Formats: sequence, C-alpha cells, structure tokens
Amino acid sequence: MKAIENPKHAAGRKKTPLRFIPPVALAAEGRVMELGAAKYGAFNWSDGGVVASVYYDAAMRHLMQWYSGEDIDQESGQPHTAHVRACMAILLDAEAQGVLDDDRPKTARFPEK
Repeated sequence: MKAIENPKHAAGRKKTPLRFIPPVALAAEGRVMELGAAKYGAFNWSDGGVVASVYYDAAMRHLMQWYSGEDIDQESGQPHTAHVRACMAILLDAEAQGVLDDDRPKTARFPEK
C-alpha cells in the first residue's frame, strides 16, 4: 500500500536523514561515550575545550590498533572502531560549539596519488 503524500512528508525529507547511520555503529559509539562520561564527565569537552591533536592522536591510535588486527580495546572492552567514532564526534561537536583549539600543523594537503 502506497502512503498518501502530505505536507509533513515534504518537510521531513528536507531534514537530516538519520536513517543512513547503521544502528549498530550508533549503539557502539554510545557505549564508548558513556564510558568517557563516567571517566571524564559527560560533555566535558564543552567546558574545557578540545585540543584537536589530542583527539586526532587518540583516534589514530585506535584506528592503528584495529588495522593491526585488534578489534576490541583492552581497557574498555569496546571496539576500537567505536572509539574512533567517539573521537570524531567530539571533534565535530567542539568545532560546532566554537571550543576547538585547532592546533593542526599548517602543511600541504595530503596527496590522493
């Protein structure tokens, strides 16, 4: 049965499509964020700000552990990939709030080839 088109459909289609985020990824990221909240305080980066290189380093360590074949972080018991998502979420949120200390080096762009 085809849904009847109404103005709500058109308005809804203009909003951010969250259906493309895999629920398993969102849940894993949420578990890691919960661990971080217990350890450092919920949304702690909003208060003290975020140094970009600190979260870049953390994300890269987790990514390299995963790429080296270790799926689960030994300290947290959660997937390294979820830790990477959490680091990136914090960077995105800090930038949007204007509390990101952008200490990235001024280098040439990474070449694709």
